[in-house]
Amino acid sequence: MTDQIVIRQLNEDEVPPYELLLDADPSREMVDGYLGASEAYVAVYKNETVGIYVLHPVNASVAEIKNIAVAGRYQGRGIGKLLLNDAERRARAYGFKVVQIGTGNSSTGPLALYQKRGFEIKDIKRNFFIDNYAEPLFEDGIRVKHMIVLEKEL
Repeated sequence: MTDQIVIRQLNEDEVPPYELLLDADPSREMVDGYLGASEAYVAVYKNETVGIYVLHPVNASVAEIKNIAVAGRYQGRGIGKLLLNDAERRARAYGFKVVQIGTGNSSTGPLALYQKRGFEIKDIKRNFFIDNYAEPLFEDGIRVKHMIVLEKEL
């Protein structure tokens, strides 16, 4: 299936797939805040958007994957890995030396995936989700409090 997926940049005149973006980041305000200063890439399978990631320049040498999501019914099929690989490839092509990604302390699946893909924990932004989100967030019954920041050298 992944060999039939096309990853392309979201055009400026297209409405972003908020249903996917908000799965990974439930704050529309936060999403809108970084979309304008970033590039979004969508994974398309048979004319359906099945995934997305947002690549954001932090500085001249570091890019951050601000958001990455795969539609629920397509999870577990390698699309997340495909999106990560594409993000790394594009970041490298743009001349970045490091790519970063952040996730919640309760996001055990993504934490495992990122580390399997060569990302290493760099920092913990304590109380990030408490300080930046109006409503408490929970994942698998765990309160999402801290952002785990991982990075990978390209």
